[in-house]
Amino acid sequence: MATPTSERVRKRRDAMRAAGLRPIQIWVPDTRSAGFAAECRRQSALVAAADAVDPDLEGFLDAALIDLPERSEP
Repeated sequence: MATPTSERVRKRRDAMRAAGLRPIQIWVPDTRSAGFAAECRRQSALVAAADAVDPDLEGFLDAALIDLPERSEP
């Protein structure tokens, strides 16, 4: 007979805890909701507008790039 789902889940969680991990719950926006894409566009437009009027942004980004380690191509 197959192991009940609840027992398999319990065993898996017990094994994860034994490995030093703990469960957490994270709530994220529902990308399937009706207004999700429109809200993404709205927030992106706000960020783009703020970036456009920030005279120090380009220099800041250039300085940040200098701090990144060189990436070797695969």
